[in-house]
This record gives sequence, C-alpha cells and structure tokens, in this order.
Amino acid sequence: MKPDISFRQDTVPGSLPARLLELAYTLLRGISQVMLQDNRLAGALFLAGIFYNSWLFGCGVLLGTAASTATAGVLGADRTQVRAGLFGFNGALVAIALLYFLEPGALTWLYVLLAAACSTVLMAALMNLLAHWKLPVLTAPFVFITLLFVLAGARFGRLQITGQLPTAGLPKATVVEGVVGFSTIAEGLFNGIAQVFLQGNVITGVLFATGLLVASRSAFAAALAGSLTGVLVAWGMGAAEPAIRAGAFGFNPVLTAIALYGVFFSASARAAAYALLGTVGTAVVYAGVSAALEPLGMPTLTLPFVLVTWCFVAAGPLFPRLRMAQGR
Repeated sequence: MKPDISFRQDTVPGSLPARLLELAYTLLRGISQVMLQDNRLAGALFLAGIFYNSWLFGCGVLLGTAASTATAGVLGADRTQVRAGLFGFNGALVAIALLYFLEPGALTWLYVLLAAACSTVLMAALMNLLAHWKLPVLTAPFVFITLLFVLAGARFGRLQITGQLPTAGLPKATVVEGVVGFSTIAEGLFNGIAQVFLQGNVITGVLFATGLLVASRSAFAAALAGSLTGVLVAWGMGAAEPAIRAGAFGFNPVLTAIALYGVFFSASARAAAYALLGTVGTAVVYAGVSAALEPLGMPTLTLPFVLVTWCFVAAGPLFPRLRMAQGR
C-alpha cells in the first residue's frame, strides 16, 4: 500500500483555497482507508458509491470522517498520520452504522459526532497498546464504539432503534433456504464489497471495486477474490440464499484478503495462499460471531476481519517464507 503523495498546492501555500483542498484530500484518504488504501481518488469513488445508494449515508460518512479527523487534529496527533486518513476511517464507519441502526434526528446526528470523536481516542489508545505486538488497529475502534453506542441507545429514550438490528434470541440452526444461481453469486460478489460500508447495492459495489482498481490492482484482485470466497464458503456450508445474495458473508473476507495480500504481506504466491486461508477462516468466523452476538441482538460488523487479521499478522514473523510488506 503506497501512500498517496499526489497532493500539490496549485494555489498560494497557506491560503484558504489550499487549506480547503488539503482538508478535502484528507477526508477522501480517510474514506479510502476503510479498505486499507491511502488514495484520494479511491476515496472519491467510495464516496460516490455511498451517495449513489443513500444521501443519508453519504452525508453521514462525510460528517463522521470530518469529526474524527478534526478531533485528532485538535488533540495534536501526528500530522502525517492525520493527512493519511488514519484517524478518519473509523469515524466514517461509525457514522454510517449509527445512522443505519438508529432513526435519524437532530439528537442522532449529535450522537454520531460524539461517537466519531470517541473513535479517534480509542484509535490512538489501541495504536499505543498494540504497537508492542506490532499489530494494526484496523477497524477495531469502529466495532467497539458502534456496539457500545448502539447498546447505550436502549437506555436513552430519545434515541429510537431501527429495525435493522438482528432479532435478539438464542441462536437457531439455519436451514438451507433458496436456490443459489448465477445471479445470486454475481450480486453477492459486488454486494460483499459494498457491505464493507454497510451498503447493499450492486452498483455501489462496482464503484467501490473501481476505486480499489485505481488505488491498487492487487487490492482490487484481493477484494474480488475475498468476496467470491465468502460467497462460495457460505453456499457450500448451506447458508441462506438471501444472506449470500446480500453480501453478508462477503464483506469481512474482502477486508481480510486485502489486508493479507499486499498490505501486511508482500504479494506473492505464498501470500495469496495465506490470504486465501485467512479469507475462508473469516467467513467461518463471521458465522460464529454472528451466532454469539445474536442473543444480544447486536450486529457482527467487521469484528471477524479484525480477529482473523490480528491472528494472521501476529503469526507472520514465525513463517519466514512469508515476507512482511515494507514499513510493516
């Protein structure tokens, strides 16, 4: 993952237009970092895909990215990391998730601002703690902040939960439901990429894939392979057809595949095999975590991706035939 260093100030350095342009680029990089890319053009395509599916989520992702990035700036975080979007992507996801699970209203938007700001503090805390084990933070702040803030909504009478949360109850065995055909696989492939941002739209998924292609061909290939692997594992294991078509089993494997092939490990045949193993495991872990959180009525989010990637990155130094990517 090469940093996007294409920013040029075409106006007078320090002028208002230059600062606004730099801010815009920082926000776009923050959005692109959701898929582990540091590329403003990819971020713009991701943003376009979100707005294509929902203006509400498009506005939310901008607000969340801005709030978390601004918090980092005000608190004096490293400027290079701020400009690279490392303090923006968790806020982006937190905003979308809260607007997805809570009814939008004035108080909800303030709640989103608070949660996005808190994601920056948790990001910094985890960066400090995990540095000892040389592990990346990934989307862990998004997962923890979202789960806690959604759970807290049950105790705040002015925040209304939407019908998008899983129905709380003891896990039930899933029966094979529906017939998986070519359309299921095709839609599930791109919905799996779209669901990284909690979007359920094939065109949005195509725009996200295009953004990845702009940023990195290896990330593009990994995302498609990861989503397809999630679809095939779910199909082979007898998951319900609607869940496969919606991309439910694809978005965590998408992120795992990108992370393990080219981001944390140099792209190679061995890295591809390692990423494939991690991707298949992520689809299984997704099913397990979903069942574990079902009694709470809580969503899985990207927790499977975080757990599997932490495990595989931590194991990497003991496998000398795998080469850690430069700077990792």
